[in-house]
Amino acid sequence: MPRLIHLNGPSGIGKSTIAQLYADRHPGVLNLDIDQVVSLIGGWEDDFWNALKAGAALAVAMAETHLRSGHDVVMPQLATKLAEVEGFEAAASRTGSEYREIVLWSGKQQALDRFAARAASGDPARHRRIDDIVKEKGGPVLLERIHDHVTEFLRHRPECVVVDTEEHDAEQTYDALLTVLGQ
Repeated sequence: MPRLIHLNGPSGIGKSTIAQLYADRHPGVLNLDIDQVVSLIGGWEDDFWNALKAGAALAVAMAETHLRSGHDVVMPQLATKLAEVEGFEAAASRTGSEYREIVLWSGKQQALDRFAARAASGDPARHRRIDDIVKEKGGPVLLERIHDHVTEFLRHRPECVVVDTEEHDAEQTYDALLTVLGQ
C-alpha cells in the first residue's frame, strides 16, 4: 500500500534533509517539498503567503497522482493547523493509501540553533529567501511562536509519531524514521 509520509516539525529542524535522504534511498518515491513547488510560482518571493496556498493545492494534486501510481510520497512540510493537512489526508484516503504524519522534534533552543545554522550555511536560494521572510516576520520570535504552534498542534494529533532529533544528526534521524516506518 502506498504511503504519504508527512514530515512535520518546526522550521529548520531537518524535514527537507530527511525527505531527500528518504527519496534518494527509495526509488520511485516522490519528494514533495512544497517549498520547491512554491518557488515555481511566479512572484512567490513578493507574495509568499498566497504562493504557499497555491503551492499547497498543487501539492495535494501531485501527491494524489503519485500515490495512484502505487508509489510513496514523502512530504517535508510544516503544518500547525488541521486545515493544512486535511487535503493531504483526503488525497491518501481517495487513493487507498496510508497517511503517516511524523513530527521531527527538538527543544526550542535546539530548533532555533538549527535554523540559524541553516541560514548561515548557504543553502539554495529558495531557502535563503524563506529565511529572509522569517527574519522579516520576527526572526527568532517567529521561530519560537512556530515551535509553540507545533506543540499545540500535537495536542490535537495523537496519531502523530514524534521523532526526537535533539541529539541526532541527519543519519541518526533518518534511521529513527525508518524504525517508525517499520523498515
